[in-house]
Amino acid sequence: MDVRAALAVAAGKPLEITTVQLEGPKAGEVMVEIKATGICHTDEFTLSGADPEGLFPAILGHEGAGVVVEVGPGVTSVKKGDHVIPLYTPECRQCPSCLSRKTNLCTAIRATQGQGVMPDGTSRFSIAGKKLHHYMGCSTFANFTVLPEIAVAKIREDAPFDKVCYIGCGVTTGIGAVVNTAKVAPGAKAIVFGLGGIGLNVIQGLRLAGADMIIGVDINNDKKPWGERFGMTHFVNAKEVGNDLVAHLVNMTKSGADQIGGADYTFDCTGNVTVMRQALEACHRGWGESIIIGVAGAGQEIATRPFQLVTGRVWKGTAFGGARGRTDVPKIVDWYMDGKIEIDPMITHTMPLSDINKGFDLMHEGKSIRSVVIY
Repeated sequence: MDVRAALAVAAGKPLEITTVQLEGPKAGEVMVEIKATGICHTDEFTLSGADPEGLFPAILGHEGAGVVVEVGPGVTSVKKGDHVIPLYTPECRQCPSCLSRKTNLCTAIRATQGQGVMPDGTSRFSIAGKKLHHYMGCSTFANFTVLPEIAVAKIREDAPFDKVCYIGCGVTTGIGAVVNTAKVAPGAKAIVFGLGGIGLNVIQGLRLAGADMIIGVDINNDKKPWGERFGMTHFVNAKEVGNDLVAHLVNMTKSGADQIGGADYTFDCTGNVTVMRQALEACHRGWGESIIIGVAGAGQEIATRPFQLVTGRVWKGTAFGGARGRTDVPKIVDWYMDGKIEIDPMITHTMPLSDINKGFDLMHEGKSIRSVVIY
């Protein structure tokens, strides 16, 4: 069937709005009509050419929401008409990783997903008879897409597509890093580096967890009111502090009985390896944990003095906020619908597919928290 899509033809080039062909679902697969999709920094990371796993030509997009329109043989967990969110981190519930209960990184389709194809090694997308790559197993920059059954989360039908699509990546990644990965305790002191969409969701996750001190760090003073809106208690402009940023943050976290200082938890939401080091070193000696959420460019490495780790600080990474997609995403949708978390203010721009490149421009200019394409 013909579908409309934003096609990434090559690294560094604008997306081309065109008609592509989509095959129907095979065994264990579902076809979803995408109703809305967010424009995420990860999409930009791949489109820029910085992603070492980036493949072209491809249909990008991984933060969507829509309706199941067709299911392939053997599909039992969803049916036609179900509302779903595509999952770039699937949950098969059968692989060693899923069964371990120690990680959300399901390995059932990881190899083929990384190759830009479906589990059987083929693509459902093509143009003029030539194969197109899937992206992160989702490809939500098309108004219809095909996914493995294990890569869709069934959600309640009263949830608005243009808001809950954000749960497909940004919301879950930020809040999950707090709740699942760090397991932040009430009363904690925390520092969040980078107050974009992910950082703001980390902040509201910290508020949800009951953190007492939530310091937001950014280089843009315009982010201060945004952070405060979601629960930030203190703001620091890293440019204004300069080379003394870590010392400044450590001093901020000192209290009467504790003159060592440092945060119980820090979160890097920038993808900048220098900031990752600062986040670790702003942790409290003996027990501080630093969570890396941002993705760095190809070939970049993190570094610190071993002393920082020997004295009890912990460096952790997190993907999709440690969430098990089919299990946890419906719960986060419920949190939103029940008013426990906010999404609406972060959807700063909406647009049709024809304007998707404007959404990337807004991101580059720092004018949007999240732009959403509505089909």
